[in-house]
Amino acid sequence: MPKPKGQKNGKNKAKHSKLIAQKKNRLKSEKELRKERLKAIIKKAKAK
Repeated sequence: MPKPKGQKNGKNKAKHSKLIAQKKNRLKSEKELRKERLKAIIKKAKAK
């Protein structure tokens, strides 16, 4: 039986790419948040 026309695993690849992009964005935002918190702590410590 021949394979159907169209992209093989197209939906799976698109879904995977979307999920990986979400993960990267989440990690990036968490990293930024951590930096901001650390800066605030340092600023508070220097003020004392």
